[in-house]
Amino acid sequence: MLPEWVFDENDRRLMREALEEAASAAARGEVPVGAVVSRGGTVLARAGNGREALHDPSAHAEILVMRRAGELLGDWRLDGCTLHVTLEPCPMCVTACRQARLDLVVWGAPDPRAGACGTVLDLAGDPRLGPPLAHRGGLMAAEATGLLRAFFAKRRESS
Repeated sequence: MLPEWVFDENDRRLMREALEEAASAAARGEVPVGAVVSRGGTVLARAGNGREALHDPSAHAEILVMRRAGELLGDWRLDGCTLHVTLEPCPMCVTACRQARLDLVVWGAPDPRAGACGTVLDLAGDPRLGPPLAHRGGLMAAEATGLLRAFFAKRRESS
């Protein structure tokens, strides 16, 4: 994870939008993870987790937002695009980010269970998978972690 000063105001603005998507996902009963794909600072697509609603184990925020961006651009290659996501991507999502050829992934909270950008695994940098995925982590981590903690605390209360 990097210190906050590494990130610029554009990163903060885009992460705030991803946090809004995460809060919306929580309101729908989904684990609160949100993501946006941008190009040149302009948001192309946004999404929150959708596994429950879509009955789809692959409906992570990152996958959904990349699908939407690809549809908008008419190409699966997301060259020149940046993904901002509230939680460190898992192995499935890191691999999809690499396949999509994103220029950069900026993530918020580290994922101590499945983080694949260095917390548990480093699939983002593994040279056996091709060119590394550029990423920076830790942006607004406290806010993203707070959403996750509140969501799971509420879920434990209702069990």
